[in-house]
Amino acid sequence: MSNIETLVRMANQIAAFFRSQPEEQAVAGTADHIKAYWNKVMRRDIYAHMDAGSKGLDPLALKALQQLRASDKAVQG
Repeated sequence: MSNIETLVRMANQIAAFFRSQPEEQAVAGTADHIKAYWNKVMRRDIYAHMDAGSKGLDPLALKALQQLRASDKAVQG
């Protein structure tokens, strides 16, 4: 399994954990968890995967990552 496949699987698992909450809270919870526990390189790699089409990402995980990316100063040029 490649690194990106692992990151996609992990993001989807995090989203699945928060899925029982209302969508806004689930998105925020997923984004907060990734921000707290994923390092800069992991976030940069998943953002690059998003740019390449987001293959395999759960829609809730994708929404959370899009929200996080907009405010993620650690990986912005």
